[in-house]
Amino acid sequence: MRRTLGARAFDFSREVAVMGIVNRTPDSFFDRGATFALDRAVEAALDAVSAGADLVDIGGVPFGRGPVVTLEEEIERVVPVVAAIHSASDVVISVDTFNAEVARLSIAAGAGVINDTSGLYDPGMAAVIAESAATLVLTHSLAPPRSEPPRPEYGDVTAEVIDFLRDRIARAVAAGIPLERLIVDPGHDLNKNTLHSLELTRRLEEIVAIGLPTLVAVSNKDFVGETLDREKEARLEGSIAAAVICIMKGARIVRMHNVPATVAAVRMTEAVLGMREPAYLRHNVS
Repeated sequence: MRRTLGARAFDFSREVAVMGIVNRTPDSFFDRGATFALDRAVEAALDAVSAGADLVDIGGVPFGRGPVVTLEEEIERVVPVVAAIHSASDVVISVDTFNAEVARLSIAAGAGVINDTSGLYDPGMAAVIAESAATLVLTHSLAPPRSEPPRPEYGDVTAEVIDFLRDRIARAVAAGIPLERLIVDPGHDLNKNTLHSLELTRRLEEIVAIGLPTLVAVSNKDFVGETLDREKEARLEGSIAAAVICIMKGARIVRMHNVPATVAAVRMTEAVLGMREPAYLRHNVS
């Protein structure tokens, strides 16, 4: 479980990485364009680094339905942010894209991870990763990018997600990407309803058993809001709880909006699991 991502090395048998989210979109589901301006996006990424993020994930196109974003627009949104962060920090830069050309240009600008929430929808994506040193996140989703089925149905959602991910792993390896440059993500809420996402969380150890580092993106998702009856701005506690449960079940990268709160929760969870020593020992120690 030792992995090199960008300029950093991780031992996922002994640590959990926090991935901060920076959306350079005017219509992102959570921050609603707060980091759309180039300087705000870069500032938000560097703030996440200062707060303890191990990775920052830059996105230029929302997952769900919405206005068309052209290839040129996505490139203009994403690549300058990657270049600016890369020049200012050695943090691992991830790019959330399903477009192979955006991935190629982002890697050239300094990205070390491509977070493909479409599960290799673009037939050129695997080749781009294979020809680089970047790591690829393979995420489960069913519908074409920018679309969502109104009523996704599964016989056994966890088993079907595992089958999908194993298929995408095989495709990636066949294209020349080594296993040590692959990460899996079950895709909470992506073409899934709340009961599906809760079940995936409850059975996450079955995803982890695939044998690759598992990333979870649970921050402020609708399954949290629907479970707790909370609007987007009031889902922090539920998001942290979901992330901690996933870590206890084997997740090793958590993709979250609130980096300071997540870092504290993750470090505490690592200590409980015996993966991290306390910062100091004073209580009842003579």
